[in-house]
Amino acid sequence: MSEVSTTQKLLKRALAVSVALACLALRAEAEVVRVDVARRADVGTSGYEKIVGTIHFAINPLDPRNAVIVDLDKARTNVDRRVEFSADLYILRPKDAARSNGVALVEVSTRGNKGLLSLFGRATSGGLDPSTDADLGDGFLTRLGYTLVWVGWQFDVPREGGRLKLDAPVATGVSAVVRAQFTPDKRVNEKTLDDLVGYSLDPNVADASLTVRDGAYGDAKPVARAEWALRGNTLTLKGGFESGRTYQFAARATDLPIAGTGLAAFRDTSSWLKYRPDALATVTYAYAYGLSQSGRFLRTFLYYGFNSDEKGRQVFDGVLAHIAGGARLSINERGARPNAGKAPSPAFPFADIAMRDPVSGRVDGLLDNDRARANQPKVFYTNTAVEYWLGDRSAALVHTSPDGKADVTPPQNVRIYFLTGTQHVPARFPSTITTGQQPANPVEYAWTMRALLTAMDRWVRQGTAPPASQHPNLADGTLVSASELSFPEIPGVQSPRIILGGREGATVLPFLVPAVDADGNERSGVRTAEQAVPVATFTGWNFRNQTIGATDQLVGLMGSAIPFSRTAAEKKSGDTRPSIAERYESRDRYLAVASAHCAKLVEGGYLLAVDVPQVMKRVTDQWEMASRAR
Repeated sequence: MSEVSTTQKLLKRALAVSVALACLALRAEAEVVRVDVARRADVGTSGYEKIVGTIHFAINPLDPRNAVIVDLDKARTNVDRRVEFSADLYILRPKDAARSNGVALVEVSTRGNKGLLSLFGRATSGGLDPSTDADLGDGFLTRLGYTLVWVGWQFDVPREGGRLKLDAPVATGVSAVVRAQFTPDKRVNEKTLDDLVGYSLDPNVADASLTVRDGAYGDAKPVARAEWALRGNTLTLKGGFESGRTYQFAARATDLPIAGTGLAAFRDTSSWLKYRPDALATVTYAYAYGLSQSGRFLRTFLYYGFNSDEKGRQVFDGVLAHIAGGARLSINERGARPNAGKAPSPAFPFADIAMRDPVSGRVDGLLDNDRARANQPKVFYTNTAVEYWLGDRSAALVHTSPDGKADVTPPQNVRIYFLTGTQHVPARFPSTITTGQQPANPVEYAWTMRALLTAMDRWVRQGTAPPASQHPNLADGTLVSASELSFPEIPGVQSPRIILGGREGATVLPFLVPAVDADGNERSGVRTAEQAVPVATFTGWNFRNQTIGATDQLVGLMGSAIPFSRTAAEKKSGDTRPSIAERYESRDRYLAVASAHCAKLVEGGYLLAVDVPQVMKRVTDQWEMASRAR
């Protein structure tokens, strides 16, 4: 063998050893250890590409920023004493780096889905796997050059149709009783317990049970063990589950997924994008967005201090927590149920600044605590009327003291916006009666959200202050006790004063809601043209109709659109609300008032000028529908 070939072999061997050592060093130090790309493809002719794969993590369980994760100390570790896990990853990025605005807009996927493009981009197709120009909607996000990112954070979603999932580590040998609650809309013999996907349940132990009650806080009565059976995650009941009654099932599960690692996955994916040169998309800033369940995730994420990575660096520069109310998520606890459709009972702290809990005496704040105080992002909280009326959301406590007796000014890095007269997710227009007693509420708030995203971007990148917070207050009488709400008597409409508020355990929480005018429409907040120039009473509540039972209970997450009469002659006896003809002298006058209101919204930063035509089209359609003979 020649001296040259021997030298070459030695060099190759040395290089291989160096690469191996470098990989070991990366695995020992980096939270993101690698990304396996499964496919890449162009998205239509948009100039964007999608990158789909799996992102792998290894985190130090002894690091104080990770030690807050419940049961992480009970997970198996690798040779470097790190806990390993992985998640699905999906990125939409501009192919030409010059088109990027340098911002990653990272959505907290709701139950494995993608919603950014439907809300901000008004997309009606594409859903889980955008592939065409149409799937990107009107191009609002892509024209601006955002890099759009999703990562799996839930262990309890099925990986079907492209939904994103977390493969969480397991707390081996650890067990807990887990619970699922449901209220059927019709009599059924069996129910799949979606809340408990991801758990292996044992129905044969002593603490397995099924109870039934009427209403949110009715007395729970046990159902005899011989009457029900569980196979996998499907529960059956002899005689069937009755519509309108609330059932709660409990069973013991063992070898529990460590759900809180989803918080670390979300943190470390964004930190990787911002700080690692090997990231698949290079950005300077990162904004987090989540709605409903995902908004509650973000409130939990901030509370536990996950906006600082293991190296103490800021992760997100901006956070938009949408329709979360004052609740957090069941994720960082043993036997967590992040997939639960009903939010867990709201738990102190509700507001950002530290205050004393009148029940426990504990002093705490969502952002004002030792974990969360460093590296705080700019934060927007946006809520609809539904989050004020639902007891498991209790949105008013975001901006009041825990006893509900005083207004609280948010920190300088926080804005709070009430989306007046809207429901959780807008109903289709024109709306119809489905499971509620009234037509669902179609008032569209997407245009407000587009303006607020634009304001967040300017706040972070340019230092331009965003629009002032807009929400009801005790001091000016726009926030009142629900039991004292001056809601008008409307024929065929139950009074919302019978609705019960939330509880934290056995403690009844203050139940404060936005005050209304003589029509029953709310007076405070960001009022869209639809709501400010109304043809109906738009609410954040809707009672269940007779076809699904429990008519004194609310349909979850649904508001109402209670139409005004077309003329005075058509008004029902007892309806004190003026008719449309009595309110507006003509179509032109109606549209002129709506247009003037849009101009004010644009001036205040709550509506983009480019979106005014779309808003006026909806207002025009609203007039045509309302003024048509019925």
